[in-house]
Amino acid sequence: MFPDYSTVTETPGDRITREAASMLVTRYAHAASYCDGKDVLEIACGSGQGLGYIGARARRLTGGDCTEGLIGDARRCYGDRFPLVRLDAERLPFASSAVDVVLLHEAIYYLRSADRFVDEAKRVLRPGGRLIVSTVNREWADFNPSPLSHWYPTAGELRALLEARFAYVEIFGSFPVRSASSVDAGVSVVKRLAVRFQLMPKTMRGKRLLKRLFFGELVSVPSEIAADLAPYVPPVPLPDNGRCSGYKILCAVAAVS
Repeated sequence: MFPDYSTVTETPGDRITREAASMLVTRYAHAASYCDGKDVLEIACGSGQGLGYIGARARRLTGGDCTEGLIGDARRCYGDRFPLVRLDAERLPFASSAVDVVLLHEAIYYLRSADRFVDEAKRVLRPGGRLIVSTVNREWADFNPSPLSHWYPTAGELRALLEARFAYVEIFGSFPVRSASSVDAGVSVVKRLAVRFQLMPKTMRGKRLLKRLFFGELVSVPSEIAADLAPYVPPVPLPDNGRCSGYKILCAVAAVS
């Protein structure tokens, strides 16, 4: 049995910051550039906000998640447009060499074994296929782990995990940490103290209240994202080694030989 991840997952109607909306657009816009005319599997698709964006470019798209309620949300939105499957990311119910691209956005930290997932992703990929993973950067100073998480890889750990199995791996950073105003710096200090003393809300609803207090106007998560929801921030290739505290988000692209 899996935990119910709906309490920690952004779902349609949730209110998020403008930067979070930009992160949502960016993860799918970057992934979509590898999906033209391909057979694609999105694992941990949640309520499916990105399925339409990817599906407009893919030859065939399948979405999967372990939380039945989230899959139900996606089915209500898309009907029969895409196959939707309840699945275990560490035991994928697909034949070997079944797809060209596997996507996993903001979910690797919920897996009990990232190694088993990566092995399974490689198994279902065809020669030349790609695995694309995005995650919050644990080395970011304002990093705040989810209460249901197991392991957040650093850039170096993510690279090592993938290079052990794939012929080509590139790690990208996105959403650079910029010099903050005095107000932003104060918010950052409060956030770090809340994380340190375990005072951060554990649900999306609780976090929404804090976001409204500290960040002002919020935007609504749509059932299906579009490019005009928020700006796209192109990910930047990172060097092969060293710490990476200058970016909030990491993205990895790994290719089968």
